Amino acid sequence: MPATPQATQARGYLIPIGGAEGKRKDSVILQRFVELCGGNDARILVIPTASLLAETGPGYMELFESIGGKAVCMPVERREDCFREIMLEKLEKATGIFITGGNQLRLSTILGGTPVARTIRRRNAEGIPLAGTSAGAAIMSEHMIAGGRSGPSPRESGVELAPGLGLTNRVIIDQHFSQRGRMGRLLSALSFNPFACGLGIDENTAAFIRADGDLEVVGRGTVTVVDPSNLSHSSMSYVRKAQAVSLIGLKLHVLADGAHFNIETREAKME
Repeated sequence: MPATPQATQARGYLIPIGGAEGKRKDSVILQRFVELCGGNDARILVIPTASLLAETGPGYMELFESIGGKAVCMPVERREDCFREIMLEKLEKATGIFITGGNQLRLSTILGGTPVARTIRRRNAEGIPLAGTSAGAAIMSEHMIAGGRSGPSPRESGVELAPGLGLTNRVIIDQHFSQRGRMGRLLSALSFNPFACGLGIDENTAAFIRADGDLEVVGRGTVTVVDPSNLSHSSMSYVRKAQAVSLIGLKLHVLADGAHFNIETREAKME
């Protein structure tokens, strides 16, 4: 579950990015993230755990520094790394946290249930912005999409779920959404429990989510919001293996750059 903010402190932004965000200094998404972290005074901690590529962490460090902030890489490769005091000290000094893409199960199996995961939740509750791209976006929610079938239709066995970091329990996030045809697996995830909204985030697109629940879309693609709050029927409990699932009463929003959706009130609007 998300950590509880201090009475006088607003929770920090959550910024799930759909992947392939354009790793250039003129990236609108990354520029805005650096500004939220303090601009020239930003101290961004990069967590490249999901990636198996040695250059991922240093590459983002160089990118954030080219935009104007300062950055440090925290290469957490094993669970025992998450218990080291030096790792926790780096988190305490950060004004922003960035989780890279890769394999989200590396994130959940290495970070899950450790002092690093608890400190990440607390720091976000204290007002520190946290952004993640691709796998780093998926891990933010309480229930994380770990895999599943491509395609437009929800199906039994159409999605694999795992525990996420629990930075929010209001949404469940999928990424590379339109590019990889992931509507079916997002709908499959929502068919189990209509509490959370589904966010399908396209590549080079981000959802900037404020403490009050306001979500603003930034980027070149769209964020597909599936609101199941009025779901009246799901056949997931009785369909046979791999069969299509019926879902009745869903509400769908497709939101481009500048559009807003409030994950608390479930209201969409343009500003």
